[in-house]
Amino acid sequence: MSDTGYGDFEFERKFVCAGLPEIVAAEADPVLIVQAYLLADEGYAVRVRVQGPGAGLTAADLGRTDEVLDELAPRVEFAALTAKGPHVGGTRYEAERELDPGVAVELVRRGRHHVVKLRHAVWLGDDGWVIDEFAGANAPLVVAECERGGPVVDLVVPDFCVSEVTADARFGNEHLAVEPYSTWRSTFERELAVTGPVFSQEFGQNRLPSQG
Repeated sequence: MSDTGYGDFEFERKFVCAGLPEIVAAEADPVLIVQAYLLADEGYAVRVRVQGPGAGLTAADLGRTDEVLDELAPRVEFAALTAKGPHVGGTRYEAERELDPGVAVELVRRGRHHVVKLRHAVWLGDDGWVIDEFAGANAPLVVAECERGGPVVDLVVPDFCVSEVTADARFGNEHLAVEPYSTWRSTFERELAVTGPVFSQEFGQNRLPSQG
């Protein structure tokens, strides 16, 4: 539970990137994440995640989910079961419970819908960011996310963020597990070509790094 006074709620903004930003491309210690969705329906989701060191790996190195799990199983550093509610204005209910790594691996293995990704972390100005590099059917999707203990307002948006997708349910991991990015990438790219980059105006002033 959060100690910020908001309880089991997370606050985040999410952006699609053109590729893996240079600032994290050479990172030595990304985190390898494999997760299965036991439920994903209208924004509600129940997820099991296992994660461990991803040093030396790229998304292109990650093959079939079962093969990745076999490699990761003896190196799991964290495992959890998470229940999530729908996104509402950059806010989402999220309750998490840590699991035994061995049990979690087998739950993930038995799940039908998976997401495999490398997570990179970087600190920019006053905010920590995670950049997720998706593998498998979700490649070459790269998504950057800023999360805070309260509403993410007046954000300095890094120049590697192409367009905001905070409110676009297609970019939720539970949706990517069921309908991978490769199946609708061309549709999104056509939309982006028509609308151009979109950044929400609901969260105060969006600033460029030079204005930070």
